[in-house]
Amino acid sequence: MLALEFVSTVRANRTGPVDNLADADGMTTWAREHAEPLGIDAASFVADEALRAEVVELRQAVRALFARAVSPDQPSNADAHLLPPFAEALPLVNATAAAVPLAPRLDWPADGAPNIAIVPAEPASASARIRAALAAAAIELLAGPARERLRTCHAPRCVLYYLKEHVRQEWCSVGCGNRARAARHYLQHKAR
Repeated sequence: MLALEFVSTVRANRTGPVDNLADADGMTTWAREHAEPLGIDAASFVADEALRAEVVELRQAVRALFARAVSPDQPSNADAHLLPPFAEALPLVNATAAAVPLAPRLDWPADGAPNIAIVPAEPASASARIRAALAAAAIELLAGPARERLRTCHAPRCVLYYLKEHVRQEWCSVGCGNRARAARHYLQHKAR
């Protein structure tokens, strides 16, 4: 899911939070890996610092909305202190999504059935298309039924959001679950 992958560009390792979008090269790599939903050509796309800064600003706004969605649970501790207030985050996400109006286009391959493709209604820059696609993905997740399953991983050092798939799921991955159980076991035996 694009919105989760987008907010997960902030992750953690043993030394602390890591930002996959820390520089233009990181932005280029991440965007190329997600070229299709972003509407870009992976082979030719190269991010510049201005785009990276705008995408990071949008990511922080989306993370602020995710933090509100998981409330009263705690938000991700990766950057909670750096998130914009909700009153600033919501208009930024909405304005970014609206910056590139979309329209249906009929595609009809010679050897297949017709289908609809949603494309920008006007020619838009790659920067505007990327940011609008990311904002729209966040809006779809937050306005849809998946929002009820959005959670923050509580494993030690994990800073990710995830969608809860079953009732007993408490972590984003098996690895995080193992780390949490090991930490709990350590604390129980240390107390003895």
